[in-house]
Amino acid sequence: MAIVITDECINCGACEPECPNTAIYEGADDWRYADGTDLEGNVVLPNGKEANAEEAQEPVSDEIYYIVPDKCTECKGFHEEPQCAAVCPVDCCVPDEDHVETEEELLAKQRFMHNQD
Repeated sequence: MAIVITDECINCGACEPECPNTAIYEGADDWRYADGTDLEGNVVLPNGKEANAEEAQEPVSDEIYYIVPDKCTECKGFHEEPQCAAVCPVDCCVPDEDHVETEEELLAKQRFMHNQD
């Protein structure tokens, strides 16, 4: 499953540079599928959703740092544990019960975003 940042976030920004998928953004910042990935142009995501990788997407949160579920792989394929959770000083990076995925799905998403298929 993806990781979510709870409203206990103190906006310290420690998590953002740790994300190997560039799935973490500062509150109110637009995001793109292409950010930190090999995705470009029109793509069909592993979940079947179609998107333009370079097109700006609406922020998930306007107030605190947020994680884009479509880009979060819980650091599978990169690290043994989610790096955002490892560095968060207030433990607000937790599993997102609304975006449950298997390890195989997370690894497939990682390979898709980083052109490893």
